[in-house]
Formats: sequence, structure tokens, C-alpha cells
Amino acid sequence: MNPKNGPTRTYRFEILRYDDASGGPPRFQGYDLEVEKTISVLEALLRIQDEQDPSLAFRYACRGAICGSCAMSINGKLNLACRVQLNSFATARVVLEPLPGFEILKDLVVGMDAFWEKYERVQPWLHAESSTAKEHRMSEAERSRIDQYVQCILCGICYGACPARKSNDAFTGPAALAKMYRFLADSRSGPDGQALAQENSAQGLWGCRGVMQCVEACPKNVRPADGIRGARRELLKRTLRLPVRRTPHED
Repeated sequence: MNPKNGPTRTYRFEILRYDDASGGPPRFQGYDLEVEKTISVLEALLRIQDEQDPSLAFRYACRGAICGSCAMSINGKLNLACRVQLNSFATARVVLEPLPGFEILKDLVVGMDAFWEKYERVQPWLHAESSTAKEHRMSEAERSRIDQYVQCILCGICYGACPARKSNDAFTGPAALAKMYRFLADSRSGPDGQALAQENSAQGLWGCRGVMQCVEACPKNVRPADGIRGARRELLKRTLRLPVRRTPHED
């Protein structure tokens, strides 16, 4: 026992190792680490790197579930390593793998170029009216419509969990489509619908199957599937030029 930090336990970390630069097949490597039960998976990784294997590669930044950098598979569930504590496990065995759906660069570090390219494609910024002569105020009700999408930290977890992406690599993905809706639903946004029209395809808005795994996986309680449904409704409204009622979640 560590009298300062509480009781300890010896955990067996099995971590997928792979280096794209040097080649060779992926393999699991085991590390035994006696640590306090209250520390996070990220803290444990930092100790393994510091005390046992400096070659171990993983990504992190804020340590506070804000940047999304430390997203990975932890005992088969996608989450942020900084927000998962060891005492949440029923077993002392911890299996760590890189985020699925991305190219593995080294160990737990993945390449996110394709993810960011799709994100940029939906033009995730405010398409406001051209005039800047007046203020564009937003009511509390208007702001509440987009609150959950603002909370998205673009960690890529929903993208890795999405079954539509697994069967269709060209699918834009839940994070990008939900962010697109965030700006479509912004009361300050203008009528520009280029990105919306662009995503009117089986690779875009209609590629989502509504399985809701993105909702279950999101560490920030965002509901990307709601954003996709909202964007579909906006597309139909603009196409048919009819008013569309929103569901409670979309509001």
C-alpha cells in the first residue's frame, strides 16, 4: 500500500505494438505494473513509458478529457485513457489497442489524415450573412439547439465505433456530419447549403444506418446520430421547401 495515494494493485497491461516505419506484424507486449488503483490508464501508460519502456508510443495532451488525443480501445471499449480509472476494472488485466478505423502509425498512435480531410470537406464553420454591420445575437433557446454538438472534441471515437464506416470507408462519418449540422442549426448561419448538398449521397448523410453506436461510444455525451437526422431533415426541407418540425433531441 502507498499511504499517500491509497492501496495499490499489480496490473497486467497487454499493449498492441506496431511500427509502420520498420514493418513487421503487430504483436501484443505485456507489462506488469504495481500502481494505485485510483490512477487513470493514461497515468499508467506514462509510468510504463518512464519506468519500463521509453519506446512505447501513445498520444496525449490535456489529461483532462478535453483534447481527445488519448482515444484508444481499452479492454475492448473505446474511450479516452485519461478519463478511465484502473479501479473501474473488475480484472487486473488491461488490454490496450489503437483506435479502430485509422491507420496505425506506431503502437497506440494512429494517423487521422482521412478523418480530418472528411471533416474539412463539410465546411465546419459559420456561414453567416455577408453583412457585418449588425450584431447576430442568439437566444438561449437557439443556443441550446447546438450545445451538444459544440461539446464534440473530435477525438474520433464515434468514427472508430461506427459500423457504417467499417463497411464503407468513404463514409464521411458521424463526427463530421454532426459538426456540419451544428452550423446548419446555428441561428446566425446564412442560407449557404453547399456542404449539405455535397453530403446528399450514400457516402454522406444517407450512409448512416442509425445503429446509434456513435451515441453509446461518445465520451462527451454528444449524440451524432441526432445531428445526422437533423441534417437530413434540413436537406429535405430545402429540397421540398417545406417547414420541418424538430425532435426534442434535435432541439
